[in-house]
Amino acid sequence: MNLGAFLAAAKGEVEAALERILPPAGDPLSDAMRYSTLAGGKRLRPVLALAVHDVLGGSRSPRGEVTEAAAALELVHTYSLIHDDLPCMDDDALRRGKPTCHVVHGEAMALLAGDALQSLGFEILASRPWGAASAAPRAEAVLLLARAIGAGGMAGGQALDLAASGHGREGLRTAERLKEIHEKKTGRLLAASCELGAVLAGASVEKRDAAARFGDSLGVLFQIADDLLDVTATAAVLGKSVGKDEAQEKLTYVSVFGVEGAVAEREKTLERTLDRAGELEGSPGLLAALAEYAGHRDR
Repeated sequence: MNLGAFLAAAKGEVEAALERILPPAGDPLSDAMRYSTLAGGKRLRPVLALAVHDVLGGSRSPRGEVTEAAAALELVHTYSLIHDDLPCMDDDALRRGKPTCHVVHGEAMALLAGDALQSLGFEILASRPWGAASAAPRAEAVLLLARAIGAGGMAGGQALDLAASGHGREGLRTAERLKEIHEKKTGRLLAASCELGAVLAGASVEKRDAAARFGDSLGVLFQIADDLLDVTATAAVLGKSVGKDEAQEKLTYVSVFGVEGAVAEREKTLERTLDRAGELEGSPGLLAALAEYAGHRDR
């Protein structure tokens, strides 16, 4: 299966899983949860989990528990997007080509929707796949996701990002701080996504570690591409506001290295990511193709 076919199939499975596990529409909180989660998106994190799972020889049950476990990553990712867009954070009005959750549903309901999506994500991870034999992998999955999004991961990266943004923060605007922000804010969740795929496949500790290294490098690659798109793409193509990094004086690869330097950093990171993909699949295959896609995407 080529990359396009895999992405289409995996994304379709994830969309169906999200429909199954989200609460039904009909009340303000459920409507806000569904609005942001089902607004589109690449579904990169669950797709990565499924890709690593398949590359490492995992089997999927016909009931879709593995895909539902992977879809929990999208719930947690969506919670982070809702909170990231709030006025107290990035104050953004556009996400995935639509008005952001707080614009449509109000700040209070958006905050609660994010909270509820994070909780639901952990509920799904703690219960899929079913069966006593899956208890240990479920616990490992919950632990690795909790570590990825807490003070040592996504939340910590966001805090560092806020601290380094704006006028008068020049002392914090270094290449070292930039890499730390992106490794925590983006890389840790992508690393957890890849490692989750290995956990669900019953892979060895060595393969789990290799999957995490691949995801960590992919996360940095993805963020460099994102920083470049903020200055080269249009809102219509990207589905979110562009130029906001410069307007908010954010620390980005473009602000530190310039556009040409950021492109060079992207290519170096891509080579490292391809090497780490090789640790999992040998000759270039699905994971290498995903790395190329992440680095050279246009949206």
